[in-house]
Amino acid sequence: MTSNNNTTSKLDYSLVLILLLLFLASCLAIYSAQQSGQYDRNFLVYQIGWYVVGCVIIGVVMTLDSDQLRKITWYTYGFGIFLLGFLIVAPESIAPVINGAKNWFVLPKIGSIQPSEFMKIFIILGLAWVIDKHHQKNLVKTIQSDLWLLVKMGMVTMFPLLLIVKQDLGTALVFLAILVGMIFISGISWKLLVPMFSVGIALIGTVFYFVLWNPDFLAKYFGVGDYQLRRIYSWLDPYSYQGTDAYQLTKSLLAIGSGQTGGKGLGNREVYLPESQTDFIFSVIGEEYGFIGASILISIFFLLIYHITKVGMETKNNFYTYICVGVISMITFHVFQNIGMTIGVLPITGIPLPFISYGGSALMGNMMGLGLIFSIRYHYKKYMFSTTA
Repeated sequence: MTSNNNTTSKLDYSLVLILLLLFLASCLAIYSAQQSGQYDRNFLVYQIGWYVVGCVIIGVVMTLDSDQLRKITWYTYGFGIFLLGFLIVAPESIAPVINGAKNWFVLPKIGSIQPSEFMKIFIILGLAWVIDKHHQKNLVKTIQSDLWLLVKMGMVTMFPLLLIVKQDLGTALVFLAILVGMIFISGISWKLLVPMFSVGIALIGTVFYFVLWNPDFLAKYFGVGDYQLRRIYSWLDPYSYQGTDAYQLTKSLLAIGSGQTGGKGLGNREVYLPESQTDFIFSVIGEEYGFIGASILISIFFLLIYHITKVGMETKNNFYTYICVGVISMITFHVFQNIGMTIGVLPITGIPLPFISYGGSALMGNMMGLGLIFSIRYHYKKYMFSTTA
């Protein structure tokens, strides 16, 4: 390898800047959201604290190189599966049932911890490991080898998916989004992907048919709850449910619409929106900063995704590249789903806006994902006139 002393900096300052912008946007939005007086708790102080913890997580993950990440992959995956399984059988004293589901551990003096947020990162590592090892062992691609890779990726995703699908449909969709994104980059032949995704689209259409015209079938054979069906109905016709299930959606549409182009300004909210510091934080931004402020935030997310894409393309380590694709899939789905549900384009699923919404588990999980990107930039060196890294 030809080299000289002109190497890239170990710390990714561009990513640091993007993260700082997201931190500032989160602080401003949460400060405004908590002025509604719904709670006495100072969410801003807690969010700053979670960001500090997240930065520590980034620092720890950043020290792990490619070989170390490979070695811990299945330990972290197994630990995540254990937490998800234990959550189901844990006593309600530490895992209370909220809205018919157990998604959180409530620990004294620590707060609420949602294991599924960390499982997203563990799945990314697991899928990256499987794809990388598969291609190392199968230098010649065949339909049979591609099919076997597809089966292995499905198995890695299936176990945590089965543990949470009835508890948290939104997070289950994130797992599927990560799987789909990594399938596209895995090198599997389109001869397999085209029929597979065609069947997937047909299944989605079938589910919508039963939701609209035969919901009893879904309830009887698939255990779909009434509250899950109401979420879809209230999304399709929100103003018929504005006093119940679509209350937040109609208020969100009113808040964002009233912000118009330039917004009402910091602290000048007029639309009361419960729990606006969490899943509906984008509504606060839309009302106070209008179309311009919302567009700036979306642009920051675009820069984040673009930057991670650039990192994944620059590294010569395939394992790193697959990790980048997994993190991109996770963040992109979160952004599209969260913003889409606040403007009525997509159904409400309870997915937070990454790095902006209040919540320790979600933020720490996302910071862990960025820690992997920082690790990639920290451990690989790009030399002039070099063909490897």
